[in-house]
Amino acid sequence: MATVKSCIVVLFFLALAHSAWGSDYSLPRVDNLIENGGYIVTKNDHIVAQHNPGKLFIPASTLKIATSLAALSILGPSYRFETEFYLTETDDLFIKGSGDPFLTSEEVRLILFELKEKGVRRINNIFLDDTAFQLDTRTNGSRQSLNPYDALNSALATNFNTIHIAVDQDGSIRSAEPQTPTLPIMRKLGAHLSPGTHRINITRDTKNILSHTGELFRAIQHKLDIPGNGAIASKNITENLFPFHVHVSSKNILDIIPSLLLYSNNYIANQLFLACGVKEYGYPATWEKGRLAIETYLKSLGLKDSEFYVVEGSGLSPENKITPEAMITLLNLFKPYSHMMARSHGNLIKSGTLTGVYSYAGYVIEEKQKHSFVIILNQDRNTRSSLLQLLGKKLRSN
Repeated sequence: MATVKSCIVVLFFLALAHSAWGSDYSLPRVDNLIENGGYIVTKNDHIVAQHNPGKLFIPASTLKIATSLAALSILGPSYRFETEFYLTETDDLFIKGSGDPFLTSEEVRLILFELKEKGVRRINNIFLDDTAFQLDTRTNGSRQSLNPYDALNSALATNFNTIHIAVDQDGSIRSAEPQTPTLPIMRKLGAHLSPGTHRINITRDTKNILSHTGELFRAIQHKLDIPGNGAIASKNITENLFPFHVHVSSKNILDIIPSLLLYSNNYIANQLFLACGVKEYGYPATWEKGRLAIETYLKSLGLKDSEFYVVEGSGLSPENKITPEAMITLLNLFKPYSHMMARSHGNLIKSGTLTGVYSYAGYVIEEKQKHSFVIILNQDRNTRSSLLQLLGKKLRSN
């Protein structure tokens, strides 16, 4: 999930947006606010103000609106991810993932309870199969940092490929959340962190992904009094094994998207992006299949190649491009799901921020009507809030 720091930043900008629509004092001229950017404001589906509507800009996290729409269309609102479990005669457990973005501690506990109910009395070796994804590169735009927004994607990963830990003054390390036991990987990765609470990305070393998942299953296994110990290792399912249990995620797409938008979670966005590729073109998931699926979907809406260019689904990559006109098309289609967006003084806003990129997209609520608007600035100065004030005044005057 988003870090505490990133949540504060998001809330800060939303707070600015709160006041923006209600302000009525003297405002700067629009040409003083835009060096390189575009916007469109509509009222009752008619454009009341626009600037560079057909020019391509980097959208940052507002691209998650496109990914959400594509997932709703390609996967379907009721779609649920599945994770397969195989049990051998020697009580070894094989786990094969298919990209469930919400394989959290709570879900792992539910899975192990289901296994126990089905007669599993012991788990020895835990073998993890992540071959459903074949990703040849890191997420475009990500870096090898500890920031959760840089967490890599995987077919089999838990807790968004992050850990939430508390480092005490004496250097001892423990889990910072009650639903998650303290794991060996927490002590390993937290060894050089300062005292305090940290949520960090574990994927700077990709070997940590399966280690983390296996350790979490093992720890919760013991919490539920299921005996057994053994290796935790990467191992593919053998042909002579058949699923002992198929876990269907507790969350469907309609449940997932609000968290994706509210926390602007890059990991969730790209799990959906990759799943769309699988749905259209089969396993294994690849970035290219995801791109092709999203591109085909956007073209089905009437958008042209000249109006967008998408390389991943979160908006993290500076190679993503979209026009304000195309974004308005997406916002108009997203209206039935607009309640999933962050609420700001009665209005609904998704923000996006990268270095030199500042964007807002959403809806102004006026007399129960939702008026779509988008602001995308690709410039050093972050003037989006001032521009929002100006456009709010323009909207009210029409």
